[in-house]
Amino acid sequence: MPPFGLLHMRAWASLFGQLLRPRRAVFIREVRVHSQVAEAVLTSQLKPHQEKSHFVIKTPKGTRDLSPQQMVVREKILDMVIGCFKRHGAKRIDTPAFELKETLTEKYGEDSGLIYDLKDQGGELLSLRYDLTVPFARYLAMNKVKKMKRYHVGKVWRRESPTIVQGRYREFCQCDFDIAGQFDPMIPDAECLKIMCEILSGLELGDFIIKTSWKDVRHEMVVKKGLAPEVADRIGDYVQCHGGVSLIEQMFQDPRLCQNKQAREGLGDLKLLFEYLTLFGIAEKISFDLSLARGLDYYTGVIYEAVLLQTPAQAEESSNVGSVAAGGRYDGLVGMFDPKGYKVPCVGLSIGVERIFSIVEQRMKTFGQKIRTTETQVFVATPQKNFLHERLKLIAELWDAGIKAELLYKNNPKLLTQLHYCEDMGIPLVVIIGEQEMKEGIIKLRLVASREEVAIKRENLVAEIQKRLSES
Repeated sequence: MPPFGLLHMRAWASLFGQLLRPRRAVFIREVRVHSQVAEAVLTSQLKPHQEKSHFVIKTPKGTRDLSPQQMVVREKILDMVIGCFKRHGAKRIDTPAFELKETLTEKYGEDSGLIYDLKDQGGELLSLRYDLTVPFARYLAMNKVKKMKRYHVGKVWRRESPTIVQGRYREFCQCDFDIAGQFDPMIPDAECLKIMCEILSGLELGDFIIKTSWKDVRHEMVVKKGLAPEVADRIGDYVQCHGGVSLIEQMFQDPRLCQNKQAREGLGDLKLLFEYLTLFGIAEKISFDLSLARGLDYYTGVIYEAVLLQTPAQAEESSNVGSVAAGGRYDGLVGMFDPKGYKVPCVGLSIGVERIFSIVEQRMKTFGQKIRTTETQVFVATPQKNFLHERLKLIAELWDAGIKAELLYKNNPKLLTQLHYCEDMGIPLVVIIGEQEMKEGIIKLRLVASREEVAIKRENLVAEIQKRLSES
């Protein structure tokens, strides 16, 4: 027989177990109930999504994602455009993606209906910016800036019917250059046209021509210069022929024009512009065009558009993408925001990045050009296992020296896999480290294109890589 104390403990244990058993069962039932409730709640939350089996994942109409390959092309275009703006002494600014609706109202004529309005946000009526010009004018007036040469790169939004084939979107990037301030006639205008020519020539898009609108030139002559409409129309007879310097010279020979003071003044401004364009070496790229008209209300003087020509022989035929750059003078826009109506004369241009991108992208597809999506210069590899620590130390040294380098995120990658990666990604150099290299205090440097390998002293590796990169 067990001792009394042990019997006593067993009795208590038996009794305690009997007391716990019902409670444990209740606890288990409660857990099951809570689990069922949670499952029901989760099911009810997921059900609406499950029922939307017809939902198609896509970007909104008139927008698109850009792949790494597309971004490389886009960045090259933007770098060239921005480089030109900086070369001409422009400063960069930025403005909000949305403005007060009142800021944008009545600035775009018939196009005002294309502005995206936002829902009331705490008492302010807002709209997404339609372009970068009106925000710039608001910026000048608000900050009381009287003189500025600026560039601005940013997205704008328009509710128009997109034509993806021709590079038209509802969300797109604009690159603007503008000169604000009171200056001698036609000098800023000529520089804007020069910038446009530099960019289009640099992008190697093919032959192009910049058309200036006779309609706006005529308006300026009649309204600002006081030229009789019939005399302006006489000038228009010449303009229909399309031309530049030679056309202006012909008009000066016309007795009905040269005898009119206002006509001589108007022609003088045009001649002055073309003199500057000739000095800039771009006069042959500029032509008057009666058919050119732009819908924005803020333009007050000469406007211009650049169009690509299909071939040099077809000098009057533009390509399907339409204009690839445009601009003009808008002397009254800043005054619309100034409380006292103080005017700051402005002239500027906008580069059609999306259309240019579409052209470049299509040409690259046609010619099957391969695009590198990274700028990696060196790949750190090993032919052996357990060399991750050495690879990490080596790549850190390259990064610290400003060298663009990569490695595979594996402890023991195969050498062939690493070399194939370099060939696929277009990485020019590979540094290889292994047991033998560690013993000899060297690193193997492999040229991916030729597959040639050379041994470099460990301490000279960075200098040797920098030398080879500078020579390539």
